[in-house]
Amino acid sequence: MNDKHKLDASQTDSDPTKAAAQNISGLISHYLNFKMLRKQGVQLAKEEFKILKGESELQFGRDPRFSDESWNNNKVFNRLGQSYLAFCQAVDGLLENETGNWLDQERVKFTAELVKATLSPSNLILSNPAALKHAKNTRGKSLVRGIRNFVGDLKHNGGIPSSVDRSAYEVGGNLARSKGAVIYRNEHLEIIQYQAQTSQVYRIPVLMMTPQINRYYFLDLAPGRSMVEYMLSQGYQVFMVSWRNPTAKNSDWNLGNYCQALSCAIDAVAQVCGVKQVNTFGFCAGGITMSALLSYLQSKGEAHKINAISYAVTLLDFSKPAMIGIFRAHTLLSAAKMLSRKKGVLDGKVLSNMFSLLRPNDLVFNYWVNNYLMGNPPPNFDILAWNADSTNLPAGLHEDFLSILESNALVRGGAFSVLDTPLDMATITQDAFVLGAVNDHLTPWTGCYQTTQLLGGNCEFILSSAGHIAALVNPPSNPKSQYWTGPTPGADAEAWRAAASANKGSWWEAWAKWASSRSGDKRRAKTCLGSKKYPALDAAPGKYVFE
Repeated sequence: MNDKHKLDASQTDSDPTKAAAQNISGLISHYLNFKMLRKQGVQLAKEEFKILKGESELQFGRDPRFSDESWNNNKVFNRLGQSYLAFCQAVDGLLENETGNWLDQERVKFTAELVKATLSPSNLILSNPAALKHAKNTRGKSLVRGIRNFVGDLKHNGGIPSSVDRSAYEVGGNLARSKGAVIYRNEHLEIIQYQAQTSQVYRIPVLMMTPQINRYYFLDLAPGRSMVEYMLSQGYQVFMVSWRNPTAKNSDWNLGNYCQALSCAIDAVAQVCGVKQVNTFGFCAGGITMSALLSYLQSKGEAHKINAISYAVTLLDFSKPAMIGIFRAHTLLSAAKMLSRKKGVLDGKVLSNMFSLLRPNDLVFNYWVNNYLMGNPPPNFDILAWNADSTNLPAGLHEDFLSILESNALVRGGAFSVLDTPLDMATITQDAFVLGAVNDHLTPWTGCYQTTQLLGGNCEFILSSAGHIAALVNPPSNPKSQYWTGPTPGADAEAWRAAASANKGSWWEAWAKWASSRSGDKRRAKTCLGSKKYPALDAAPGKYVFE
């Protein structure tokens, strides 16, 4: 970033919130010059004059915030809505010609989107025709319920609109139902072995390395939507990492500690299955941890423990434009590090709210209107229930992740070390399956694609429909699912996309086909879980998922 956008480190450490705000405001003032403001101001004034005369051609399109017929048929609401659209056009116009650093652009864009979402007239009861009609039809009861919902969120959800009614879901009940048992536990994790669902299973098991940021069971939601269930039906031996939720006393847990825990878990899985190798599957931040472990094992001459690897929506290269780039400002990173050091952990709820602000219309104000203005209960949806079940990040791991993000260390061999061992992604030579999601706002598919250029082995890239989480919870039964397959990945992601072919169905099927030739021959499935050395401890979903 340009030096004039940075603040002194001592100033950041003394007041991280102020430093973060000054960083954003400094960027905005740099981007918005008088000439741009005057141009957009004149255009906005002209459009507002058209709106007052009823001559504006601005349309609401398919924006769900303006789906009520009154936005088109009522003159007051129509003019109010068009004025908002004109304002949004002016804001977008201020930014459209900027050609500076994409990191700065993402931060300014984030601020602009947040401002536009906040100022929407649909967020206020008196300027939301649907909410007014509902209040009239319910004789004010919807407003009473809305106030009750608001007070409840103030007490129990930090003042953020609840996105789901979690009382409708129970982990181990209607979520995380697949049968299995914990066969290994250490300070950091539990390993769940799932009961085979076929008489014959592939010899080499697969260990699912989940992100430390959320619970593991997005991979084992309700029946019919569980990836674990699907993999078992295809004859795979499935083992799952369930991370412990850290507290302040675990503040020193860093990436090295997590890699050590996984290394021990791999040995346990191999022993239980009576094999010398396992396959691993890293999801999101779990893929970063998996990569660090693989490079570390390679340097220690133990890479033979891992046969083949898979990545899902994982960024290793942070050089591509992505919304997560807003956190790469020096002052913002320093502020985040200071906050987690002070508390010992980064609170999971804070992290969840931060990610929600990346999509304010969908993940904040959508529920604001539903819960408070309409007086409806939050929706019932298993993915949202999982997303609300947040976990903490220990300060040590949080700082490691931020350091990787800030310097893009994983793309430069030796730039980052784990357990006193410099990491180099090029030393990872196992066959790799790499998945990106076409509408992913957190880990854009072009960034995920770059993993194929960092690794030293043969890579296959698959592009799924949907977004960051919806792409993962993607059963073959979903009629809207599709995925793209293409040639051997080259340097140009867009060239790969142009040559790729669309396929109906779920990428789960593509993975099962790819993994079938990398999982050994089939053998008779065992009826009991664990082994003499690693006996079954507790029934799935285990203990750590409830901490």
